[in-house]
Amino acid sequence: MGQRTALVTGASRGIGKACAMALAAAGHKVVVAARDTAKLEETAAAIRAIGGEAHVVALDLSAPDTIAAAFTEAVSKAGPVHILVNNAGITKDGLALRMKRADFESVLQVNLTSAFVCIQLVLQGMMRERWGRIVNITSVVGQAGNAGQANYVASKAGLIGMTKSLAQEMASRNITVNAVAPGFIESDMTAVLGSDVKERILTGIPLKRMGTAEEVAAAVKFLASDDAGYITGHVLNVNGGMYM
Repeated sequence: MGQRTALVTGASRGIGKACAMALAAAGHKVVVAARDTAKLEETAAAIRAIGGEAHVVALDLSAPDTIAAAFTEAVSKAGPVHILVNNAGITKDGLALRMKRADFESVLQVNLTSAFVCIQLVLQGMMRERWGRIVNITSVVGQAGNAGQANYVASKAGLIGMTKSLAQEMASRNITVNAVAPGFIESDMTAVLGSDVKERILTGIPLKRMGTAEEVAAAVKFLASDDAGYITGHVLNVNGGMYM
């Protein structure tokens, strides 16, 4: 198959932007999707600057009723989606004792339910093509847990379970479903941490540094490739050894 179409959610910054850039560099058409279309335009411009093809689609995963329209727009702009990267996610941290039900449910809604909705919207096209790659971005905390993040951890652990179930369902159609579990990655979120907090984090990472968005994107690019055709239902850790 020649050029394929990849759709990356949460592609306006960080890991999502890096994934979009890596898939474009691998020769794929890329649809970048998120709420912040101004930031998406920056991602698209960066892709075009390296000679790639990029299309911008506004996508708000907190409004599940609007997701189908966004995917219809994506297909009209770039053709059927062969590669889906479910990267978008939110946090609303707090101790379980005081966590509001709304904060629990909204994180599950965006990080897990909406990821499932996105997958449902691309499956039929992938089944017709008898080729597909779904890569779900989970987290080290989805494997190890983390105090103060019951909602986020539940959503990311759920994503791992969903990945394995869908891998079993879709294997006969030559569609692989895998997950990438990043550890602590240099990002806007970690940039605001104090030096003492960073030091404490680094003591728990055998490689003694935070990862980069590009290192996560390299794992995603591999799982989306033909080289990874015999890998499905797998969780690929990109965490510097902090959880094994």
